[in-house]
Amino acid sequence: MTTERISRLKKAMFAQPREISLERALLYTESYKKTEGEHVQSRRAKAVEHFLDNVEISIREDELIAGNRTVKARSGIISPEMDPYWIAKELDIFATRPQDKFNISEEDKKIYREQLLPYWEKRSMKDFINSQFPENIKEAVGTKVFSINQTDKGQGHIIIDFNRLLDNGLKVLTDEIAALVENNPDNHFYPAVLITLKASSRHILRYNKLALEMAANCADEVRKAELLKIASISEKVAFDAPTNFYEACQLFWYMNIILQYESNASSLSLGRFDQYMWPFYQKSLAEGESPAALQEWLESLWIKMNDIVLLRSSSSAQFFAGFPTGYTILLGGLTANGRNAENPLSQLCLTSYQSIQLPQPNLGVRVNEFMDREFLIKTAETIRLGTGIPQIFNDEVVIPAFLNRGVSLEDARDYSVVGCVELSIPGRTYGLHDIAMFNLLKVMEITLQQNKNNDAVTYDSIIAQIEDNIRHYVKLMVDGSNICDIGHRDWAPTPLLSSFVSDCVQNGKDVTEGGARYNFSGVQGIGIANLSDSLFALKKFIFEEKQMKYSELIDILDSDYTLEGSDKVRARLISRYEKYGNDIDAVDDISSHLLRFYCKEVEQYKNPRGGQFIPGSYTVSAHVPLGKVVGATPDGRKAHDQLADGGLSPMVGKDGLGPTAVLKSVSKLDNYLLSNGSLLNVKFMPSTLEGQQGLNKLADFLSAFMKLKLQHVQFNVVNAETLLKAQEFPEDYAGLVVRVAGYSAFFVELSKEIQDDIIHRTAHQL
Repeated sequence: MTTERISRLKKAMFAQPREISLERALLYTESYKKTEGEHVQSRRAKAVEHFLDNVEISIREDELIAGNRTVKARSGIISPEMDPYWIAKELDIFATRPQDKFNISEEDKKIYREQLLPYWEKRSMKDFINSQFPENIKEAVGTKVFSINQTDKGQGHIIIDFNRLLDNGLKVLTDEIAALVENNPDNHFYPAVLITLKASSRHILRYNKLALEMAANCADEVRKAELLKIASISEKVAFDAPTNFYEACQLFWYMNIILQYESNASSLSLGRFDQYMWPFYQKSLAEGESPAALQEWLESLWIKMNDIVLLRSSSSAQFFAGFPTGYTILLGGLTANGRNAENPLSQLCLTSYQSIQLPQPNLGVRVNEFMDREFLIKTAETIRLGTGIPQIFNDEVVIPAFLNRGVSLEDARDYSVVGCVELSIPGRTYGLHDIAMFNLLKVMEITLQQNKNNDAVTYDSIIAQIEDNIRHYVKLMVDGSNICDIGHRDWAPTPLLSSFVSDCVQNGKDVTEGGARYNFSGVQGIGIANLSDSLFALKKFIFEEKQMKYSELIDILDSDYTLEGSDKVRARLISRYEKYGNDIDAVDDISSHLLRFYCKEVEQYKNPRGGQFIPGSYTVSAHVPLGKVVGATPDGRKAHDQLADGGLSPMVGKDGLGPTAVLKSVSKLDNYLLSNGSLLNVKFMPSTLEGQQGLNKLADFLSAFMKLKLQHVQFNVVNAETLLKAQEFPEDYAGLVVRVAGYSAFFVELSKEIQDDIIHRTAHQL
């Protein structure tokens, strides 16, 4: 049961409409104007320093954990140094665009147009990247087969080494870097790190000063004592390592805010919170703190995570709808020596989440053969709430997948997740996990069109040509991604973030230069369900049953099923032929073959940091916009309709044989190859999970998922009727949280297209 304080904090977080703040952009620009001609590492560090020293700060009413990215809750922050152009185009539509609306004042619009845009035109990372793209890559991007995603944002999708921060404290780390600066006079990275570490300590001390000032003017003795406690802790953790749970939570959050200031990127994720925080939790209990107080601190921290929302362009917001900030945490799993890592803090993380039921943190649970049944039931109990949290990851697949990529056994056992479902090794990996998305269904469409007038076309020749086209476009996607990678290195290094990633300090390099231990580039293969459904129907309808000529079917597809007689053809394609997700080998084998082919093509390539390209299969919310660029397909799907959600999920409404059949279909894929992450959505009727029997059934389903060697699964537990009512009366359902893709969001904050997709997903029973 949550406390009154937590209820007030939660309510206050969402009391006002979201606004856009120009503060970071203005302070960043002020600094950059003063550092013309200096090395990019120095310029970035000094910009962060200037911001940390001058940004307005606040401690809000009732807060126990201090630190806010903006004074007003849930404000959007712009980064014109990355891409000033989309911001300029959208200034007048931020408040009315279909997805992720923000208010912005007329005065701020004028400031942007007259001060910020003129400076950053032709100086941004976007300018550099676009200027480097050759025509063949631009043409390939124009076909919509793939997109290059990281051209307008800083470094995210990464987990720092929280043990390095919490076990040492900022003074120890500052002294370490100061010595390296002295001993390496020609290195640009170390001085930049030193600037940002010192600025971090000063920034935290500003909260010490503010809390003291607020306490001096506070008439409420209880609140005054709380403010003095915040002041005392801030003074300590500005330099020294924390020694208890409250101090650790406070330093942890300060650093999360500071890292947000540095790169303003999504998914600066949180790793294995229950592991690195466990010693501090134990210490507080030993010091006599009550479990209730510890839970209130933890829930206060969870509330804070919902204060950070990412401002994206209208186009990007379609792909990442509903503010997936990426405060992702995995609980449980294995220790370095392969034993069960779950502890009482793992349980408390779920308990405290049950109290707040908000989109962040994006909790997940790792399952394995050693998992305690009690923790599995607790996981099922939390899933049953219907917020889509926690999601589930399978150690029995993920660890071997990392071993296949050259990761050490101990590091592989320590894996966590960044962003939505992207797999990463905390504190040791820079993975550029969302550098590109690859639309496999678009490749099929191009291939079918290429053969329209080919009288000798066969099913086997189409498969072979799809493979050739995958090979062709993967190479172009890699080339484009590597140009973007270099753009990040030359324009947007993150020295502070890098200092918390092994082995950047040892190598004297930023993560963007290849300083990390593991350097991947992650690209997603999208549309596998629609691809297999379409090819199976094509094989049966045209090449085996010979219902019509191949060219005639292409004419029907070109007409979007509007030619005379097309409705009967479409009905047959939809209902006559089996679909992926129903444990039918003949269909599932197509998915398995082509997804494996894509993965093996991707993993051949290297990036500029010396790392490997690795494949994944998840859509975030991109299955809607990616569907808009694909015409009608032989599975009966009409032009521009959405693709299957998730990544490995069946097409909406096609999984008619129940959730275990879905698991069986996905188990036939080579899940070990998807080391960048995959995503499976399952929707249950709430009634099927009622009572202890319902929890046991869900726990058994999770055990089956683990034994079948799937990588990931997540759930929506909600009635379609409830969602339809929320569409009609959004004001009555403001707090309704649902699973979108690898993240949860408020249902009423999603566009109608995404809402409809969630409503129409098949609701199963066990």
